[in-house]
Amino acid sequence: MNKEQETVLSLPSSLKAEQAILGALLYNNLLYERISYLRPEHFFNPLHKKIFATILDMINKGQLATPITIAPIFKTDPQVIELGGDDYWVDLVSLVGPISHLSANGKYMYDLFLRREIIKISEKIEEKAKVFESDKNCENLIESVEVDLFNLASTGQQEKRAKTLASSLSIAIEQASKASKMSSLVGVTTGLADVDTHLGGMHPSDLIILAGRPSMGKTALATTMGFNAAKENAKNPETGAKVLFFSLEMSCEQLALRILGNETGISSDRIRKGAINHKEFITLEEKAKELNSVPFFIDDTAALTMAGIRTRARRLKRQEKIGMIIIDYLQLISSGKSNENRVQELTEITRGLKALAKEIDVPVIALSQLSRAVEQREDKQPQLSDLRESGSIEQDSDVVMFVYRQAYYEARKKPQSGSDKMQEWQLNMSKIYNLADLIVAKQRHGPIGTIHLHFDENTTKFSNLGKEPTF
Repeated sequence: MNKEQETVLSLPSSLKAEQAILGALLYNNLLYERISYLRPEHFFNPLHKKIFATILDMINKGQLATPITIAPIFKTDPQVIELGGDDYWVDLVSLVGPISHLSANGKYMYDLFLRREIIKISEKIEEKAKVFESDKNCENLIESVEVDLFNLASTGQQEKRAKTLASSLSIAIEQASKASKMSSLVGVTTGLADVDTHLGGMHPSDLIILAGRPSMGKTALATTMGFNAAKENAKNPETGAKVLFFSLEMSCEQLALRILGNETGISSDRIRKGAINHKEFITLEEKAKELNSVPFFIDDTAALTMAGIRTRARRLKRQEKIGMIIIDYLQLISSGKSNENRVQELTEITRGLKALAKEIDVPVIALSQLSRAVEQREDKQPQLSDLRESGSIEQDSDVVMFVYRQAYYEARKKPQSGSDKMQEWQLNMSKIYNLADLIVAKQRHGPIGTIHLHFDENTTKFSNLGKEPTF
């Protein structure tokens, strides 16, 4: 016997449990409902795999699978002939123990299958770890292993059963009760009162697209929302959340500087350049210590694939119980498939993000660029059709919001000093300076509309619109 045969024979398995399950199904096909999560590949014995697949096929076709009806199918099978031919099927049914043991046998057999798969993955790890490839590093190997393990864990989840209307209504009433007690905020807070009122917070399992042209403040707004939610988590976990921020464009240091600037009121540009006095530096140090406990996690790994995002998000969900994910930004994610065009790739990515939001039950906010078509129109307000590589983004999302600052465009129309148009321009700017519009263009479970926010250009901070802005 060679080493490979010894390894196969030593893998965790139970032929008796497999036989008991097959015998029970041949005795009563309806028992399959108790172990409907089992698949042929979960059986260790090759013959048992074929028998289970045949029984499953007959049940799906509405046929009765019994020792009498299944025997002709395996009449020429050498393994069945060796085990006694027609008598083998009678022997299988005779091995059926108490029917109450069927569920336990199914779970036990499935557990053995998982253990076999884990052993295979560990052997794969050992094999790959021994081979040095100059174009691949250990991080890629670790990520690959994590994907394999999670995929295995996912197959181990028993199929979700259809819920009765009664149970669904019960959940709906519970959510309505929660909303009434929390002033209509069911989801995670953004710290922006009008946004929370309009959306009811950021809801678990929702994919929220936050889009805009460059310099509109997408990253700044997403950072504000995420950091507010993380700060709130320390005070009230019901409305706040631990946040995972995937920064595919900015480094974690740049994002931290922006947060520090928002919290202190000191321009992040001045902080970066070192143009601050001693008193301001002390303020920064004190604020940094104060914010150390805020559960805001930044992953600034560049060129992440969708698989990498899923793996890292699942891991942090298990470790830290994160309640919100932000991705900056959508067009920088790779699906990991080089043979697709960009539209197909983005379709795969947006579906993956929506699946991730549902799977780990948290709101996922994905930032997105807009096409240059906006700049070619007189009216610069964005529309759903402006989403780059559109279609799937709009279709898969639950909420689509656009950041729009009219002042950005008007500032570039400034006339010459002393001209007749200067006074008119200043009057117009006084009305829109430091104003930002958050346009809710799609909301699957609520109204669309425009939310007005205050925007501080110096600190790139968004806040509630408390008073008329001045110019």
